[in-house]
Amino acid sequence: MRIKFLGSTRQVTGSCFHLEVGNLSLLIDCGLYQERPYLERNWNPFPIHPGKIDFLLLTHAHLDHSGLIPKLIKEGFEGTILTTPATKELLPIALIDSAHIQEEDATFKKKRHQKEGRKGPYPELPLYTAEDVARAIPLLSDIPYGKIYSLGEGVSVCFHDAGHILGSSMVDLTVRENGFPKTIIFSGDIGQWNKPLIRDPSVFEKANYLVMESTYANRTHEDPADIESMLSEIINETAASGGNIIIPTFAIERAQEVMFYLSRLIRKNRIPQLPTFLDSPMAVDVTEVFFHHPECLDKETLDLFQKNQSPFRFPGLKLVNSLQESKAINSLKKPCIIMAGSGMCTGGRIKHHLVKNISRQQSTIIFVGYQAEGTLGRQILERKPYVRIHGQIHPLRARITKINSFSAHADKNGLLKWLSFFKTKPRQIFLTHGDEKVAFDFAQYLSEEGWNVTVPSYLEEIELD
Repeated sequence: MRIKFLGSTRQVTGSCFHLEVGNLSLLIDCGLYQERPYLERNWNPFPIHPGKIDFLLLTHAHLDHSGLIPKLIKEGFEGTILTTPATKELLPIALIDSAHIQEEDATFKKKRHQKEGRKGPYPELPLYTAEDVARAIPLLSDIPYGKIYSLGEGVSVCFHDAGHILGSSMVDLTVRENGFPKTIIFSGDIGQWNKPLIRDPSVFEKANYLVMESTYANRTHEDPADIESMLSEIINETAASGGNIIIPTFAIERAQEVMFYLSRLIRKNRIPQLPTFLDSPMAVDVTEVFFHHPECLDKETLDLFQKNQSPFRFPGLKLVNSLQESKAINSLKKPCIIMAGSGMCTGGRIKHHLVKNISRQQSTIIFVGYQAEGTLGRQILERKPYVRIHGQIHPLRARITKINSFSAHADKNGLLKWLSFFKTKPRQIFLTHGDEKVAFDFAQYLSEEGWNVTVPSYLEEIELD
């Protein structure tokens, strides 16, 4: 059994791991790179011949885990994509949206580069199109949480709830070699405990090998109970000053969680009933999927639905689909709340709203998710004096804030809590999905606590005894 690390090594995005067991070739995740230093990897030929891969096991629908699937198929993959029922429903929404954004961005960049008389560092073509996405859909097959599925060659897989987003999973692989079983668990993205909407992450008592995320392994989030106080304070202060509240929002989970808290604050009369726009066709579609999968929802959310108090419906909320409706938002003369994608400000409608608000001292930009290195979101969060949006330089004058407790990732304490359930330490932990310093600092901490830890490098291949 050999594992090769094809992405999210000493950086966060581009999740992809290749596992060989006898003649069986498995891919776990096939994610898009979103950090600027690594974007060229999206365009490189796939490191493993796609036509030789039997199964793609997908942890969840976020693009940094799924966003290169259409490209993998273009390069020859014809195997089966296995995932959970909710992810199977979410994935086409995410990939079609990604294809449309790439097509629009490619067209925009081509026009801009022609006007400026230069060529950009990447092809002025989309990485893939909606037609390419359509070829992926027939390859999708789902397995409910907790069901063991045989892949052949003595290998079986079971998906467990990761508590990260709707349908997210941890991939639990059992390999029988010479009559003895070995287990390797891919954590995917580990969620937080006691969050609204979805259930807590699954835990394990044993595994031989563990491929584990480390995104927030160097910090602790605020107390989730403080989210309401922080959000209400920001909204009330910004509205009083006449500004807008701009929330770059991941369409899957984060948009729905923000709506959950906004609806609660409005029902408690802690914030005014401002015009509130979910300006993301993808997020609108994703919200509907939540109604289809009660098996993923926690008790608090299920109780709200039973009381006919959906957290996705509240006074002032408008779900925006058309481009005309989106453009009309910026003509409003009174304060409003705008949630739009993409969550890292790398594309989509959020850029247009940033152009209108980023230089306004009255407005506030609230980050509610991870901002990868090199992204526009990270530049804004780091309060660069000027940022480039759509080829134009804009001074950054808006108020910038971040609410870490919105994160769908466990923090350092959460990751340690998850590990604490192992009664026997795995032979090896491979730390992935973390900036280099974060991953190495966490590895050192775990090593001092008696865990055997490795931080693999890009394309590193390791034999698993």
